[in-house]
Amino acid sequence: MGRFHEGEQALQRRVSPVLQARMAKTAEVVLRDYMPEQHRDFFTLLPTLVVGSVDECGRPWASMLAGRPGFVLSPDPVTLHIAAKPIAGDPLERHLAQDAPLGILGLQPETRRRNRMNGRVSALDESGFTVHVEQSFGNCPQYIQARAPRLVGALGTPPRQMEVAQLSPRATAMLHAADTVFIATHAANEGVDVSHRGGKPGFVKVEQRDGVAVLTLPDFRGNNFFNTLGNIALNPRAGLLVVDYATGDLLQLTTTAEIIWDGPEVDAFEGAQRLLRLRVECGQIIEGGLPVRWSEPAYAPQLIETGSWAAA
Repeated sequence: MGRFHEGEQALQRRVSPVLQARMAKTAEVVLRDYMPEQHRDFFTLLPTLVVGSVDECGRPWASMLAGRPGFVLSPDPVTLHIAAKPIAGDPLERHLAQDAPLGILGLQPETRRRNRMNGRVSALDESGFTVHVEQSFGNCPQYIQARAPRLVGALGTPPRQMEVAQLSPRATAMLHAADTVFIATHAANEGVDVSHRGGKPGFVKVEQRDGVAVLTLPDFRGNNFFNTLGNIALNPRAGLLVVDYATGDLLQLTTTAEIIWDGPEVDAFEGAQRLLRLRVECGQIIEGGLPVRWSEPAYAPQLIETGSWAAA
């Protein structure tokens, strides 16, 4: 029987005890320890896969793998095999080991479909790795920008630019232009999770505070699962991934995280129910790291009801 963990329940309860009771019943239906056939088929359609992992210091990282559709296969309801290896220099290279916890997000931007699967590495081979399912569930299509993918030529070893807490102009520009970010989180005994956040370009605010880049993004109305924020309530660390959909560049950051529940900043950003604030520790840019490019976006209809930092 599915259940929400302590951190997720605490946030649901903070919103409303009635909500927590309702979500407990929802969990029994939607949180599974296996993948339904529809999810298994869905993963085979994808040219990319988002993976959350944790390094030797306990810091979460978010990564993206790519391949021709069919590179992800499910031979049975509790197994997902990924026939791809991390991009050279991606932190995920060091994190793939027997029994390592991983968060998996399959997202198809052109249809706005997404499904989640969290589990552990059960095998490693020459083609990639296999994950045993511990938790599987679907997500709604909200805030996903529709984009059509196009595979390009195979990559060599792409150049990397290391990032420190202040962030480079290139990293700052990628964050300012982003309409989509992926967030990896981890709570002890609860595994790793990786999720999607979408907004109008510029929905990630970047500020310098005491020589450290501080990122703030709104948390809009969602499914009330609180997977990401529930993990942060138990372990205030998060990994952030931003993709440049025109160039295939990847920005990966690891941060310390804080939930801002109320105050003038929350009130000023239209549509925000709370804010997520991330203090950058370090990261990197992998230039042209993905062999995929995407079309210009068709923005999610839900963004009409959301504001911007300029307006706030």
